[in-house]
Amino acid sequence: MKESFPNFKTNKGIRYRQNFDTKESYPLYLVGERFSPWLILNPGKGQPVRGQVFEVTNDELELIDVLERINEPDGYRKITIWVTCLESGEELSVFAYGKLPEMVVSREVKAELAGEYCIEHAELYRSRYS
Repeated sequence: MKESFPNFKTNKGIRYRQNFDTKESYPLYLVGERFSPWLILNPGKGQPVRGQVFEVTNDELELIDVLERINEPDGYRKITIWVTCLESGEELSVFAYGKLPEMVVSREVKAELAGEYCIEHAELYRSRYS
């Protein structure tokens, strides 16, 4: 959940530094009629993915887990990955949310992103609750 992007209101954490890139490459897609961003848990494919890191409490993390539907069969999976801070070079182990490769149906992929979910992609997004 990036600052000022859809669903950010669920993130009550404090942003840490600026931007980070994943140490490993991952596919990143816009999927379905809602144009949902999907990080595909297929390390070594795709490109490093740029994002933001937030410090959150356990309670705040649980709210994000609910939003990402981690206990639902079609929900995101929470994993630990390594990221590198672009400004300092610092490496951190962080939680990330992604989809399993077998969840991708090619006809549902609207776009393959070049390593970053940008504001122009977010403008296409439609919440399941709207």
